[in-house]
Amino acid sequence: MGTEKNKKAIAVRFKLAREQSGLTQGQVARRLQWHRPTISAIEAGARSIAAEELPLFADIYGVSAAWLVCEEAEEASEREVQISLAARGLANIEESELASLLQLLRSLRSGRDGERG
Repeated sequence: MGTEKNKKAIAVRFKLAREQSGLTQGQVARRLQWHRPTISAIEAGARSIAAEELPLFADIYGVSAAWLVCEEAEEASEREVQISLAARGLANIEESELASLLQLLRSLRSGRDGERG
């Protein structure tokens, strides 16, 4: 997949995406029914990713395949990853916790709006 520099950048993105998704190498390996050293080799840039494997990782990590292979701007995707992780966390939140969280968000927003005015 391109130059040595590009291979390293892709490896870094794979590791970053896994870490931001809150998964260990072992958990990813189990989901894919692979061995953990395979995930380690990918993150070290020692193993290339086949085209058919790319969507599997993108789905597990909640990022676009284009971002994983450095074809999409990093800034936009990091925000996507953070929002996706927050959404995953919210999926299991208790009703009372959700009410508190919404109140906190309103408070943060009103504080921010007050600074502007």
